[in-house]
Amino acid sequence: MKILLKLEELVFLAISLWIFHMTGFSWVWFLVLFLAPDLGMIGYLINERLGAWSYNLFHHKGIALTCYGIGMFLESDTMIFCGILVFAHASFDRIFGYGLKYEKGFKFTHLGEIGKPITP
Repeated sequence: MKILLKLEELVFLAISLWIFHMTGFSWVWFLVLFLAPDLGMIGYLINERLGAWSYNLFHHKGIALTCYGIGMFLESDTMIFCGILVFAHASFDRIFGYGLKYEKGFKFTHLGEIGKPITP
């Protein structure tokens, strides 16, 4: 099952990269800002609860799709760019097992514990 989930995220990443390519936006900006959603980890400097909340906010695919949809509706290139970037980044992270966080610590995600193999 873990391999199937990673393949699904790989497909999501590929689709988001294809959509980004079709927009004609600058790949330089995409590469420069690709890790920007990881700024959500700053909340961990305060406590686990705020860290999990802020990380999840910056890595939530629903929020990414909402940004993209609003961008399409308002014809806002910035919102479209942000939506695609966050979706691509979240898919990339999930390929490597970095899912949405639980409040008990950074390594506890909806995909399992980071660094610990999932048992069947």
